[in-house]
Amino acid sequence: MKKSKSYYFLIFIVVLITLLMIFPFVWTIVMSFKTDTDIINAPLALPKVWNFDNYIRALKTLDIFAMYKNTFFIVIVTQIVSLVITFMSSFAICRMKFKNKKIKNFLYIYYLIGISVPVYILLFPIYRINIQLGVLDTPWSLILPYIAITIPFNTLLFVGFMKGFPKELEEAAIIDGCNLFQLCTRVVVPILKPVIATVTVFNVIYNWNEFPFAVTYISSPANYTVSLATSMFKGAYSRDYSAMIAAAVLIMIPQLIFYALLQKQIIAGMTEGAVKA
Repeated sequence: MKKSKSYYFLIFIVVLITLLMIFPFVWTIVMSFKTDTDIINAPLALPKVWNFDNYIRALKTLDIFAMYKNTFFIVIVTQIVSLVITFMSSFAICRMKFKNKKIKNFLYIYYLIGISVPVYILLFPIYRINIQLGVLDTPWSLILPYIAITIPFNTLLFVGFMKGFPKELEEAAIIDGCNLFQLCTRVVVPILKPVIATVTVFNVIYNWNEFPFAVTYISSPANYTVSLATSMFKGAYSRDYSAMIAAAVLIMIPQLIFYALLQKQIIAGMTEGAVKA
């Protein structure tokens, strides 16, 4: 009987936490069908009239397809380059032999220190770098810093995951005649699929929503990303809250779908990789 009560209590706690997590998403979707007056006067109430005027106005104001195209390009290039760099550096840290072990430890710590650096203090230095490189107000002004920012977190998970599986698998592959490239592509990468999925989701969601860099380095509407969409509904003396929220929903839906598709891989990668790190 005690076990039964504990079980139902645990279920109640899980359901309560789930509802608390879902509430902001549901609330945002509900508000996207309200007028500005209803949002301000009765933010928690259901809309008096359910209509899609906010979405129509948002789509007319935004070049949403161009924003999606720019964002997809930035996210895909950033993710590919970041994964390649992180994999090679993490493999070297975990498997390569250094004459001086302190150098290997220094490299690993050097990567991890990047996690503790606040993004906002990088705005001006990267702005100057973008000017010197001639990439300001182009997708590359975001791609390059995004790659640098995602590498430390990726390294933490990659190194932790690689330390968790035995070296005997790689040694057996080498005995069978695999060279270094074949070892990485045919043996190591398939084993790393859970952690690759994990860092991919976290990086994509971060790059998709990133705002400070985008609003600082991008000024041409043709290069806008989706994270800048909501900022286009505010003027000097007014704000179109309803259209702004509708635009936020349009930005949020692809992320939810992407996360749902890779949910199992994310859990596997976090539990098997980060815990062992």
